[in-house]
Amino acid sequence: MNPAARLLACAAAACALAHAPAAAAAARDLGQGLSYYRVHEAPRDLPPPPGGHPGACVLDLRYASSTEAGASALRAWLMSNASPRTPVFILENEATSAPLRTALAGSGPAGLIVLAPAFTGLAADIAVRVAADADRRAYDALEKGAPVESLLSDNPEKPRVDEEYLEKEHLSDSDAPDAAEGKPSPPSPLVDAMLQRAVQLHRGLLALKKI
Repeated sequence: MNPAARLLACAAAACALAHAPAAAAAARDLGQGLSYYRVHEAPRDLPPPPGGHPGACVLDLRYASSTEAGASALRAWLMSNASPRTPVFILENEATSAPLRTALAGSGPAGLIVLAPAFTGLAADIAVRVAADADRRAYDALEKGAPVESLLSDNPEKPRVDEEYLEKEHLSDSDAPDAAEGKPSPPSPLVDAMLQRAVQLHRGLLALKKI
């Protein structure tokens, strides 16, 4: 290859890289067909474009930034991906950029469910009761690498007390252990109440055979 042709090839490769779309956000598996995506900036972190539909998913827009163009991309993405059979659960809060919150306001496609902390007063479909500091700590914990499963269980180590347990231990209902006597209660685990509620809604729709 002569020098001129090599220069043209390098220029073409550089141009292609400059216009290549940013990698889509990585999915976390929430089980039973539900995925989780965290968006730091729209449209850069939106899940795969139409044609690579992510299915039922949680789209976390808490603390996400965006321009008006990014908000338009979000609306287009939702129109292509949210449906009654593939619901999209949006998590937002007062720190979600204004263009994104405006894009989510009002009527949207069927299957779009917006959740926000109750204390924010945002007009969401579901208001979740959670303290501001707890919401932030749970968000940061996942950002720092905590397993997503660890943020969904209120008391993961407490044994399930049901009829099978009582029969196995030869206990009556009145003898069922509420807590270990003489032992201090362990600290409450950090739970992402917003994400937990989205997962609960998804499981409820599954149980009702809506999806």
